[in-house]
Amino acid sequence: MRTRARVQPRLTRDLGLLAVTAMLLAGCGVSAEDRPRVIDRPGGPHPVGTSPAAQPTGQLTETICFVRDEQLVRVDRQVSDAATPVDQIRFLADGPTSAEREAGLSTALTGASRITGVRLVGREALVDVADGLVDTGRTDEMLAFGQVVCTLTARPDVDGVSFLHDSRRLGVPRADGSLSTGPLTVSDYPVHR
Repeated sequence: MRTRARVQPRLTRDLGLLAVTAMLLAGCGVSAEDRPRVIDRPGGPHPVGTSPAAQPTGQLTETICFVRDEQLVRVDRQVSDAATPVDQIRFLADGPTSAEREAGLSTALTGASRITGVRLVGREALVDVADGLVDTGRTDEMLAFGQVVCTLTARPDVDGVSFLHDSRRLGVPRADGSLSTGPLTVSDYPVHR
């Protein structure tokens, strides 16, 4: 009997709470209307989210390194899409724009055929080069390698650049005249703005 006496008040209390909750919920919300009505849009701009707006087309900046007076110079170029490493090598091979040439810029890379490929392995860019860029021993060779290193390490996903010839790491000239099989960084070449 004792157990039954406890269950009865608890059951009554639970049913009472359920009834009160149901009445409160029934009072919430929009009351039904006899017929539909038109609701005007509120005026003014209303932000849709908090994520940053995408940059408009043509507003991305890519850093390309060219040569002026036998020195590497960084140039910020506006592009419509994010450039891949292959795109950046093509920018270098194509050389400066007419406006950049008027500013005294040139390129030590004299053709896309000298660089035959580029790929990322982790945070290192591996650049395949043809015979035309190997062992010339000229200052423009150092500048050509420097242009590639300066340009590719300006990317947020590249920490260093190594050059390959016939699938083997190539010793390339740094600004101090020493040879390095990489990975090279922009600190291996003096760069000016």
